Amino acid sequence: MSEKKMSTSRRHHLKSLMLSTAKGLLEVEEREIEESRVRYMAENCPPLSLHGSMQEMQEMCKKLHQQIDTIDEERYDLEMKINKCEKEIADMKFKVIDLKGKFKKPALRRVRMSADAMLKALLGSKHKVNMDLRANLKQVKKEVKEEDKEMRDVGDWRKNVEDKAGMDGRKKMFEGEA
Repeated sequence: MSEKKMSTSRRHHLKSLMLSTAKGLLEVEEREIEESRVRYMAENCPPLSLHGSMQEMQEMCKKLHQQIDTIDEERYDLEMKINKCEKEIADMKFKVIDLKGKFKKPALRRVRMSADAMLKALLGSKHKVNMDLRANLKQVKKEVKEEDKEMRDVGDWRKNVEDKAGMDGRKKMFEGEA
């Protein structure tokens, strides 16, 4: 599956062809936009004729004022629609990110806080919780085994060592076992 690489001259030639076609398309698009602009202006803004009396001029000004007001209202309405749509798009993006579940978790900082302070922060200041863990523990009585009693009765360890010191001590150890 080895793919042959394109030579640099061929690549440059294709790139220049693509750029020239794109330039031609952009020029055509600009001309179309300009033509549509001229058409729109011819339809919505008739040429101005200033010959007439003062009364006709005032009526024409009133008419232009009304047209400006209606256009401003339309512009405002469109602006509000666009803002609303942008907010909806942003909300939907957040929902998509949440549904994917692929988002970076922020690095957590270590906070030194006692358990009481943490509960107070979570539950609010109206709840006073005392975190005394020993208060909730059960009371358990310790059972004393007989082996433990014997170990306690042994007494001072130095005395035992002195008794077993020397040959007499070793002899006693062996005699005690037999």
